[in-house]
Amino acid sequence: MKLLAFDTSTEVMSIAVAHDAQLWQHTGAGGAQASSTLIPAIQALMAQAGLRLEQLDAIAFGRGPGSFTGLRTACAVAQGLAFGASAKFPHGASAKVWPGTGASSEVKVLPIDTLLAVAEEARYLHGATRVRALLDARMDEMYLADYEFESNLWRPDGGFSLIQPENLQARAGWALAGNVFAAYGARLAGQDAPCHAALPTATAMLRLAPGLIAAGRAVSADQALPLYIRDKVAKTTDERAAERAALSPTI
Repeated sequence: MKLLAFDTSTEVMSIAVAHDAQLWQHTGAGGAQASSTLIPAIQALMAQAGLRLEQLDAIAFGRGPGSFTGLRTACAVAQGLAFGASAKFPHGASAKVWPGTGASSEVKVLPIDTLLAVAEEARYLHGATRVRALLDARMDEMYLADYEFESNLWRPDGGFSLIQPENLQARAGWALAGNVFAAYGARLAGQDAPCHAALPTATAMLRLAPGLIAAGRAVSADQALPLYIRDKVAKTTDERAAERAALSPTI
């Protein structure tokens, strides 16, 4: 398959292109900083691979959870590239038909959960098959999801959570993986599970993509939507003022 994948949900921007069993990769600054560098980096990598956008089978991207600005950037770029590629598709050419949907489109997008990509990276690098995937959510919290690898497929064990580091509960036989250990390691004391540093890399998404496409997870460009776990990312002016007042000494 000819695939483009990218993730900007963390502090690291990750891009990869797969074509004819070959792989091209690029990393850079992620999150908000990716908004100005993602598209030029994709164009450069596609040129190295000798591919045009309209030749892609799918565009995979990290849909979240993660950096608010990073997720919006990834979704907007995935949509724009897919719409642009479809506009360039030769008139009258046969469209691709995607498994499980019956729907056809020139280029589909493939939203991939960032925590699933973390679990896949932990499996690929460390052989972990039961993973509590963790990503730093800032604001003294972490994103959490559990995945188990069976019969060459990842299966979620429960939903997504947003927790404080002290509230992480160990599960016997499960590894911890993610980018939280440097920030919260001391507050994760007592965890005797294996801990693996891992990010939702574009190469992990490329490994996940064929199975997800076969399962009908590829969607049209207008469905390239972010996954937000935290409903509120900032406090209002009144809330900050109330907190300051509560902390001020009474006279």
